[in-house]
Amino acid sequence: MKILGVEELAIPEVKVITFQRFRDDRGYFTETYRKSDFETHPQTDFLQEIDFTQVNESFSKKGVVRGLHFQWNPYMAKMLRVVYGNVIDVALDIRPNSPTFGKITGYEFVADKEQEESKWIWVPVGFAHGVYFLEDSLIEYFCTGQWAPETERGISPLANDINWSVMNKEVKSKIEKVIRNSPIINAKDAEGMSLSEWMASDESSNFTSSDL
Repeated sequence: MKILGVEELAIPEVKVITFQRFRDDRGYFTETYRKSDFETHPQTDFLQEIDFTQVNESFSKKGVVRGLHFQWNPYMAKMLRVVYGNVIDVALDIRPNSPTFGKITGYEFVADKEQEESKWIWVPVGFAHGVYFLEDSLIEYFCTGQWAPETERGISPLANDINWSVMNKEVKSKIEKVIRNSPIINAKDAEGMSLSEWMASDESSNFTSSDL
């Protein structure tokens, strides 16, 4: 696997990892994941000792909104890539003692077979994760914990107390367009908590540790 670089987003714990595709007249080949490379590359030290225990694949139609999801016991960090399509992946800081609590950052992915490179986004524990689908798209994501419905929670992507101040303006504009155009969202996500409700919940103390 050839890692080309790592970019910190506006909230620096959330990162985008770019890796190379090797193209010729037949098409392309790439290693999308090699554990040893992530553990030894000088820019991916944050992935040392990370153990991925579950891999998910999801196809969604244009206009779908998923999230904003998180869980504990076990905690779940995610590393996501877009196989094909156009999505905006977002991460909302839900750590009550964090200086960026309540702020949301994100990254737009456009993926097709002609590109010379591909990307992962790393969303660590302490963030609620969501995806806005700008086109029909297929995503894959690695998880550090198995799904635990008993401790999975969600903040509504429609909540009016999310702080968008650090989100890239162009990306935010595209998200707003999805929301204006009657997004496809299930009731569980649409009726998720607001940030203030999460902050008032005793369960939020599961995300106050400096060890997250």
